[in-house]
Order: sequence, then C-alpha cells, then structure tokens
Amino acid sequence: MQKKRRKFSRQRGSKGHGWGHKKKHRGGGSRGGRGGASLHKHKYSYVVTKEPDHFGKKGFAPLKRKEAQVINVGDLSRLAEGKTELDLASFGYTKLLAEGTIDKPLRVAVASCSAAARAKVGEAGGTVVTESAAEEPEPAA
Repeated sequence: MQKKRRKFSRQRGSKGHGWGHKKKHRGGGSRGGRGGASLHKHKYSYVVTKEPDHFGKKGFAPLKRKEAQVINVGDLSRLAEGKTELDLASFGYTKLLAEGTIDKPLRVAVASCSAAARAKVGEAGGTVVTESAAEEPEPAA
C-alpha cells in the first residue's frame, strides 16, 4: 500500500492552499479585523442593528456611602458659646474626633465618637452621649 502524501506537498503550486483567494488565510484583513475590532468604525452598523447594548455600563451600581461629617474636640467651645449642652446633629455633624483641647465641661450628644475624644471631654469634666448606650462607658469617679 502506498503512503499518502502530506497535504502541503500536494498543494505546492496552488496559491491559496485550499482557502480560496491567496489573501484569505493570511490574517484578519479580509474580515475587517479580528473579533470586535473596529466596532466603533466600519463595523458600527452591525453594532447598531444586532447588538445595541454592546457599549455602555452594565451590572451593579456603586454603593452610595454617606461620609461622616466630623468635628474635632477643639471646635466644641466655639460652637457652645455659653451653653452647657451641645447636640451636634443639629449642626450637621455625625462624629466627634480628638484633635485639639477643650477647657470647659460640656454634655455632647453625637452619633459616634472616637475613644480619645470621649476621654478628652471626660477630662474636662463633661460627658459624651452617643446614639447607642452600649458604647457609653461608666463615668469616672
């Protein structure tokens, strides 16, 4: 039995090697680029008719997180102006931080505060009341 000759040797002398015209199997040129190339250029009519949702945002929306509106302990005396009690929510603040110093005793109501800020207000003779009573420690004697 005679051995079958390999394909490339049988196709010697033919330009296309079974692919038709000589340029058809050389790259992405005969099809206007490979894959989704040129979808914003000469293949745009295909996108408009067959895949109108191809471009644009899809999927999950980003979370809308509210940033805490912070105030420092050093700014409390400016807000107090003779008062002994401060409700920081009425001023639009949600968190009390510890930068600065305080010299007079104040009762401060706020949504949340840092431990250092609570300590500074306590050292001045005041108290900090947060939304959850579990966060509030026993006053020092």
